[in-house]
Amino acid sequence: MDKKIQHADIYALAHHHRFQWEEAQQNYVILFPEGMVKLHGSAGEVLKRLDGKATVGDVVADLKATFPDASNIEADIIGMFELAVIKGWLRKVN
Repeated sequence: MDKKIQHADIYALAHHHRFQWEEAQQNYVILFPEGMVKLHGSAGEVLKRLDGKATVGDVVADLKATFPDASNIEADIIGMFELAVIKGWLRKVN
């Protein structure tokens, strides 16, 4: 599988994974049969924008608009996608 993230790619949460706000953790988490991953705040911001229709470019544009003062935000977002794909948290829809 090609791990190179492209702006036209569309991702969704991997099968058998659930993304949610965990009140007890005061953080976003990914739940899956083997356990749970507590996400850093910015990772939650990326993943909560994934609906199986938004492209990587859409997510980048939305986050740039939401956090205009964040430096190097695009590289951080792409890095999050790369990590999530490698870890198996995301699946490519197209």
